[in-house]
Amino acid sequence: MTGSTVLLFSYGTLQKKNVQIANFGRELTGREDALPGYARGIVAIVDPGVAALIGESHYANVEPSSNPEDSVSGTVFEITEEELAAADKYEEAAEYRRISVTLRSGDEAWVYVRA
Repeated sequence: MTGSTVLLFSYGTLQKKNVQIANFGRELTGREDALPGYARGIVAIVDPGVAALIGESHYANVEPSSNPEDSVSGTVFEITEEELAAADKYEEAAEYRRISVTLRSGDEAWVYVRA
């Protein structure tokens, strides 16, 4: 990779090899981490083409939780700014927005949440 890199935390479809290749042109390598203070949810996929690509009928989602014990497991990836822009475009279909969070490891990363 060339240029500056950022961390992206994924708890859903961006962990899938076929989604990574379709959006970034490569398979990403990452490490396990968790997003504390959030809980899992799901959102229906309305675009049949997207549902077919990822092989699911619902997107994973996370929401802030009032329970301090809650956390969401996932994978943190080091990606380029260009790949982050591609992830932004991919997540538009789900009406997600990107926010900065602190992971359990202490790393600052971007994550997508329902707008």
